[in-house]
Amino acid sequence: PKQAAACFLVELGNGDKFLFDIGSGSHERIAAQKIPYDYLDKVFIGHLHVDHFGDLPTFWLGGTTMNRLVPLRIWGPSGSKPELGTKFCMEKMQEMYQWDIGTRSGVIDFRGGQLEVNEFAFDGVNEVIYDENDVVVRSIPAIHGLDGAVSFILEWNGMKFVYGSDTYPNKWYIEHASDADLAIHECFLPPTLLVTKQGFAPLEALTVGTQGHTSPEQFGKVMSMVKPRLAVGYHFYNDFDTEPEVRDRVRKTYDGPLSLAVDYMVWNVTKDGIKVPMAAKDEEVWPSPALLKKNPPDFSKVIPMSEFTLSGREAFPEVVAPIYEEVNDIYGTDFKPSITD
Repeated sequence: PKQAAACFLVELGNGDKFLFDIGSGSHERIAAQKIPYDYLDKVFIGHLHVDHFGDLPTFWLGGTTMNRLVPLRIWGPSGSKPELGTKFCMEKMQEMYQWDIGTRSGVIDFRGGQLEVNEFAFDGVNEVIYDENDVVVRSIPAIHGLDGAVSFILEWNGMKFVYGSDTYPNKWYIEHASDADLAIHECFLPPTLLVTKQGFAPLEALTVGTQGHTSPEQFGKVMSMVKPRLAVGYHFYNDFDTEPEVRDRVRKTYDGPLSLAVDYMVWNVTKDGIKVPMAAKDEEVWPSPALLKKNPPDFSKVIPMSEFTLSGREAFPEVVAPIYEEVNDIYGTDFKPSITD
């Protein structure tokens, strides 16, 4: 509950906003920022682990009721075969949620339910995958799980942001993240804490903590070679009894500027300096108003219920009619209940 999975929001001085990964629990944190959903239309997925894209379905379909009226644009890597790539995953996600889509698409303005999927080659090295409004995003291969994991580099206004997603230390990150303004890389719990905190067996902890992921010491070594203005370690349970040990271990191999991420941490990056405040949040948030004029529902898209289900209705016209009258009086409309018997 204290810490969501991977998700980083990048907001640029030109107004553009980007989400890098959208792991389990992150949609709640995004909503607490009270940013209109039409501004949050670009999501870059580093790989297809649930802790890196698990909240995409709720962000996508939930966003249709949160006043998103523009398509949601997704970028993600290919796999070693089509069924391991982002395009296939998104197609199956849409198939999986057909019932949900069917209940919404004819009764609300469903423009925000459109998905635009941009799959790119996972093995592209420093390849441009996005170039709009003077913002360039490139991808580099990552080493994690299977073929089909990537890291991202965003450049704008002479500044560079690098997001590793999950990756073992690798030559592409070290080369292309060099001299970044903000370099984010996973910094996993050390094997000893994986044993004591998560119940791993020692060999399991070593394998996961140093071969599948990047230990604090390995993270520090990477950053000592990249030399960013600020190194950001993430992807560990950052708590009062874990942060000090992780920090001490990083310092064995890296003595530069360091930030260990927690939820709602902000990095304000300018050419003059980097400040690290915490974000303001509203945990009792309502959706921000729509930025576009809403279209009326297209009832032709409604999927009809069966006669069996409809036979169970209790219409209560004497209760519903006054509700319609109230809305019509307030808003100058003349709507009639669609169910009257």
